[in-house]
Amino acid sequence: MCIVSIIITYLNEEECISDLCNFIDAYAIGKPYNLEVIFVDDGSTDNTTEKVTAYKFVNCKVVKLIKFSKNFGMHAAIRAGYQHATGDYCTYIGADLQEPADMIDVMYENIIKGYDAVYIEKNSIDAGVINNMFSRTFAFFIRKYAVKNYGSGGTNNIMINRKVLKYMNENIEINSGLALQLINAGFRSTSVKMDYKKRIAGTTKWSFSNKLKLFIDSFVSFSSMPIRAVSSIGIIMALLGFIYGAYIIINRLINPDVPMTGFATLASLILFSFGITNISLGIIAEYLWRTYDAARGRPAFILSDVQILKDDNTK
Repeated sequence: MCIVSIIITYLNEEECISDLCNFIDAYAIGKPYNLEVIFVDDGSTDNTTEKVTAYKFVNCKVVKLIKFSKNFGMHAAIRAGYQHATGDYCTYIGADLQEPADMIDVMYENIIKGYDAVYIEKNSIDAGVINNMFSRTFAFFIRKYAVKNYGSGGTNNIMINRKVLKYMNENIEINSGLALQLINAGFRSTSVKMDYKKRIAGTTKWSFSNKLKLFIDSFVSFSSMPIRAVSSIGIIMALLGFIYGAYIIINRLINPDVPMTGFATLASLILFSFGITNISLGIIAEYLWRTYDAARGRPAFILSDVQILKDDNTK
């Protein structure tokens, strides 16, 4: 039987983790594949890790636990899981049980048809109006300006084969979207739309600042649109300034006796111009910062500990 590696990342999910362990161990029963489960502790400060280590897995073939030295983010946690995955296929899920119960089977049934990757798009999600609106808006802009074949409902979970896993482990990008990197690579893939559920307990750790960072990272890493927008705005502002300057000169020549006025207009134009300039500098700085961050070569994550909680291969 082949092995499917499932990466489960978590950050302070003690309310959900016992239910998740029960689910994943029961899920392994009667499958046409064995499960290798890789838990990644993304800097938790509660009792989540203690509950994982105390749980007695029966049906999963291999269970591993990776601990970070601090919180590095969900994408870094998935990349760490990729480095320790030994299965023929690899995917990841969250600890809040929002994914559809049969999602792993659906991805497996598709990937064994010869695909390198299977993407799960959100058909709908019971996560509130604001979260749904953010997801749809994010997907729209990514499809329009960055990665054209990104899912219209967003890409939340992915199953990949060993070839793609090798590519991801050899090309670890800091400040980059994991799904976008995979989709942009152009591997043979397919997508499936599925309905997601509301988390069973606790609160989401995927804060607005995390979403905003992902949004900025995605555009800076995969699109030249922001920097081109800066150039376009600069050209438009220069043309408007030239036209307005020509108007002032011509008006002065035609009406030399009319006193010059317009202090409020001048002040507004100066403030507007400075605002555009600072926004432009901020966009340029985002590109420069990521270039510098990549150039200095700091690791995307630092491991504190790696444990084998269960390994039937050693029996």
